[in-house]
Amino acid sequence: MIKTPYLATDSIIKVYEGERFLGIVLIERKNPPLGIALPGGFVEVGERVEDACRREMREETGLDIKIERLLGVYSDPKRDPRFHVVSACFVSRAEGVPKGGDDAKRAFICTLEEILWDELLFDHPQMLRDFLNCL
Repeated sequence: MIKTPYLATDSIIKVYEGERFLGIVLIERKNPPLGIALPGGFVEVGERVEDACRREMREETGLDIKIERLLGVYSDPKRDPRFHVVSACFVSRAEGVPKGGDDAKRAFICTLEEILWDELLFDHPQMLRDFLNCL
């Protein structure tokens, strides 16, 4: 039997009020590993990765997102302490106030200057550095 990595999707959600940029969404995870992360989750069998991203963002933040672009695919076998997970990370846009749901204990807007670098899980610091390098 062939064994393959799990497939996940994450998103850097840029939150706007009209044309004013407020910051990005981070979540506090409800389940281990505990800590701060970008919202995201696993792709279900039969689901497109982009659709999984929209679903996971809605479940974890309550926001309906508009995907702008693929930031990258992150595949280091050690990026998740639980098992080998490959993530397609998107950059998206939304309006509204995020509210934690599903696997997110809470969801909040964080300005780019206030990113909690030392508390970020997985390889999310790398994703955010890649995002900032593209601004």
